[in-house]
Amino acid sequence: MSKTKHSHLVKGKNGNIKLVLTEDVTHLGHQGDVVEVRPGYANNYLVPRGLATVPTEHNLKLLEIYKVKQEKRKLARIADLKALADQINRFSGITIESRVTADNTLYGSVGATEIVKGLKDKGMVIESDMVKLEGPIKETGLFAVKLNLGHEIDCELKVMVVPSVEKAAGTDRR
Repeated sequence: MSKTKHSHLVKGKNGNIKLVLTEDVTHLGHQGDVVEVRPGYANNYLVPRGLATVPTEHNLKLLEIYKVKQEKRKLARIADLKALADQINRFSGITIESRVTADNTLYGSVGATEIVKGLKDKGMVIESDMVKLEGPIKETGLFAVKLNLGHEIDCELKVMVVPSVEKAAGTDRR
């Protein structure tokens, strides 16, 4: 018995094995890439863990179908992000209330979390890592906040930070 259980693997140049990655593998490639690896790495790690598969004609056709679907999803996502950016650019901005001291500095600060919540209250959903602040906002006023929505789509949001009504209503405890 000279055949091994992995004799169906395709050999590439230098005796390495060709595989199609089914998942992203650090330092090797991304899902869908055809790579050449040493037989031990293929047989003992990539294939048993489902990280790669043999590049059969069937698997390559499935890969092409998958890539087309992924490209369509990406284009749809980009279109959605562009529409959101246009909506944010046309939007007058958000107002965030915060407790302030006598000199109009904030007791805390306004950061990405508060901005995301303010947009969510207006029906626009973004992630906090999309908010690009140079630092937290620590005083009242009008601020232009840059948003990077992904896929190189940027926009700017106007954020007005105002004193909260509870101080104006006299509920401030001393």
